[in-house]
Amino acid sequence: MRGLGALVAALALAAPAVASERHPTLVELEGEVICPTCHTTLDQSNSLEARRIELFISKRIAAGDTKSEIKAKLVAQFGTAVLAAPPRRGFNLLAWWLPIGGILAAGVILAIAAWRWSHLRERAGNEPVTAAAQLDPELERKLEEELARY
Repeated sequence: MRGLGALVAALALAAPAVASERHPTLVELEGEVICPTCHTTLDQSNSLEARRIELFISKRIAAGDTKSEIKAKLVAQFGTAVLAAPPRRGFNLLAWWLPIGGILAAGVILAIAAWRWSHLRERAGNEPVTAAAQLDPELERKLEEELARY
């Protein structure tokens, strides 16, 4: 029964993504395409080139193209730099996995450092007080006198 519930939930979440692929909107694609002139997304750009690309996207949507087809045509015309996010294949996978790997490596390094620091403090607390760590007798006498006043 749980498996069926998970399947229904997965299909409910996937339905908008499939619909978005088949029937994209200009607003949706504006945030995913970069203007080659000013290097910002189309929704942030006011350049003539951005308006030309938006018109192209609108025409392709009216013609019934999917989001992937529209992006493929833009990449063929302008190269992969026109995409706001790099494709998830080949060498471009590094752009997706490198930040995750860096965060995981930093977490491991912090965990090891915290573990070592906590164990060093435990060992330091268990060691007996040595003669070098004791106060000078004159300083100890003055401290005792000051404490006696209070």
